[in-house]
Amino acid sequence: MEPEEILLEAEEHMSKGVEYMVHEFASVRTGKASPSLVEGIDIQVASYGSSMKLKQLALISTPEPRMIVVQPFDPSTTQDIERGIKESKLGVNPNVDGKIIRLPIPELSEERRKDLVKVVKNMAEEARVRIRSSRRDAMDKIKALQKDGTITEDDMHRCEKEIQNLTDKQVKTIDDHVEKKEADIMTV
Repeated sequence: MEPEEILLEAEEHMSKGVEYMVHEFASVRTGKASPSLVEGIDIQVASYGSSMKLKQLALISTPEPRMIVVQPFDPSTTQDIERGIKESKLGVNPNVDGKIIRLPIPELSEERRKDLVKVVKNMAEEARVRIRSSRRDAMDKIKALQKDGTITEDDMHRCEKEIQNLTDKQVKTIDDHVEKKEADIMTV
């Protein structure tokens, strides 16, 4: 394996770690309604004899800042969707109004906001651990190449520096996302 391939692989693994964290952040409630609250936690609905994701069965929108509206494509699935939402970890009680389901998003208390910030920081720390793991793997591969005589010691140090720069860049990206999400959560 070439040093450039190792660097590309490390960058790809680190980027995926950040992307996963951002995806996880979408499921953390802020004070505002967002379709990603419902889509992010992948609510499973038992319908048509199998388990399907909510977004495959309905249109999800936010007509108001504190309301998510779920419109089933097939009105006969309304009860199944309601049951799926109640059984999910969303923590919102659905109101069925004919063919649509309304999900009122309650105001978050100060204590709950602080708890959510802790959850976000834990998710970020997990992402940092993934990044550091990718860095360690890449560093080990570079050292193995140098030990085999495939690359020089100078090349090894140059590659290690590039890997560290990649790591620092990805950790900074994580920190920026955490800061933004924390501001969203704490905004009343």
